[in-house]
Amino acid sequence: MTGPLDGIVVADFSRVLSGPWCAMTLGDLGADVIKVERPGDGDETRGWGPPFVGDVAAYFLSANRNKRSLRLDLGAPEDRAIAERLVARADVVLENFRPGTIEKLGLGEDRCRELNPSVVYASITGFGRDSRRPGYDAIVQGEGGLMSITGPAGGEPIKVGVAIADVSAGLYATIGILAALVHRARTGEGQRVDGTLIGAQVALLANQASNTLNAGFVPGRLGTAHPSIVPYQAFDAADRPMMLAVANEAIWTRFCAAIERPALASDPRFARNVDRVANRDVLVPLLAEVLATQPRATWLARFEAADVPAGAINALDEVFADDAVRALELVTRTTHPTMGEVASVRFPVELSQTPASIRRAPPALGEHDEELLAWLGCSSDEIAAHRARSDGT
Repeated sequence: MTGPLDGIVVADFSRVLSGPWCAMTLGDLGADVIKVERPGDGDETRGWGPPFVGDVAAYFLSANRNKRSLRLDLGAPEDRAIAERLVARADVVLENFRPGTIEKLGLGEDRCRELNPSVVYASITGFGRDSRRPGYDAIVQGEGGLMSITGPAGGEPIKVGVAIADVSAGLYATIGILAALVHRARTGEGQRVDGTLIGAQVALLANQASNTLNAGFVPGRLGTAHPSIVPYQAFDAADRPMMLAVANEAIWTRFCAAIERPALASDPRFARNVDRVANRDVLVPLLAEVLATQPRATWLARFEAADVPAGAINALDEVFADDAVRALELVTRTTHPTMGEVASVRFPVELSQTPASIRRAPPALGEHDEELLAWLGCSSDEIAAHRARSDGT
């Protein structure tokens, strides 16, 4: 076995990030993912650079390993017929077109279920099947509330530095697909899986959503600080910034000893977390003055010795040099015949019996056309005709 999804075929009609992230996760878990791309440019993220690796954007490489690429123009009857053959053999069909588009191309759920009654049909949209609005991560981070709680206090809204709405929508869709596959294994029945960027983003609000829904508290931006725990934020050491997470009273006592201010632990203004939250404006400047007196390395060594959660704020090159990251062997490398070595961050969960794996580098556009067409039962004449159409010759 190559993973728990060994033998599962995914017909991936998605592009950009949410769908490809979902499909890549399924591929990491062993599924055979066939990435359908339009002839010519393919998935638009192939051109989303710089930076580039060869002539392919690093962006594309981040979400498309463990896939085989098949060029199909879904608007052309001959290629749509090939797509139907693929659907008939698939266990999962995945798409993230704007609502209504896939139906116009003749591969909506109804048609796919005619071809394959037990297929799991998964769709990711921006705002739901009834909305024609395009789903762009930056818009969803704003409308989904994330930007209202991200950024410095009193400052302008800030979006998260990765497309978190897209990535989370892809991960939630993956969970839904896995659940649907379990149901199908038990009953033989396929079903539809619908995910949205806005739904995933709102779900990720977690405790902040609960604060509003259950306590009527509408949080604002606090920079790196936590709305309900103090001190739980970034502080500047003498040279570089660091993060502190003093999450309970026992840690608070150890922290005060580590910074050589033991009296703070019993000060009635700060003794309990609820007191520290109420007196945040007094306590945080006091701690900032103390922490600015020593280099970060000195504080981190003290906090580690005192079992106080703290850490560096790393740039990305420092992340991949970090001892904890290196110990987990999170970075893997595959070799592609034209792109050379491609590095990526592996699936971050360990399965003891059926581990995830990275078996294929992200594919070149149409790299697997001939082997996939043959697998779908196309004749040599059909394969030659497809090559001529896709190459524009």
